[in-house]
Amino acid sequence: MTINLKKGQKIELTKGNPNLKKIRIGLGWDTNKYDGKNDFDLDASVFITDANGKCQDERDFIFYGNLQNPNGSVLHSGDNKTGSGDGDDETINVDLSNIPDSKAKVVVTATIYEADERQQNFGQISNAYIRVIDEDTDVEVLRYDLGEDFSIETALVVGEIYRHNGEWKFSATGAGYQGGLAALCNDYGLETN
Repeated sequence: MTINLKKGQKIELTKGNPNLKKIRIGLGWDTNKYDGKNDFDLDASVFITDANGKCQDERDFIFYGNLQNPNGSVLHSGDNKTGSGDGDDETINVDLSNIPDSKAKVVVTATIYEADERQQNFGQISNAYIRVIDEDTDVEVLRYDLGEDFSIETALVVGEIYRHNGEWKFSATGAGYQGGLAALCNDYGLETN
């Protein structure tokens, strides 16, 4: 049975479910009918951080240009440049049992490619969601529908999977950023050009 979360809610993933080792994170969205003349290209990304919320290595930033972290415990499906169709637009597979002990969080984000140049923001997106699926059983564990609270933001922290007392939890974050991907990279300790 799927648990539907609201912004700010947290849920245990592995406590009480010790067989949950591999998950698939699905992100989906639609564009509003008044989205302008340019295509929308939303990109899912992951920052794998330490307990202080910082990436220790640029290879801990998983996106369409770096599809997996060094040990392969986080794997991005690749870039969906249109978001058309039903279901998940981009997915990320996470092997919770294989994430190095030095890593405390898997932060899932979404950004709009060339948002400033295309004059786009998340206010022009609807039906955005994140869901977590048990990879072994193909059962949806949780879902967080983001709502339409974002008007000028070009980047979102959608959710966090984090280690707490040796167990993994999920937090429905839903935090918006201006400044796109560069702002996120700076917050998570990565240099941008």
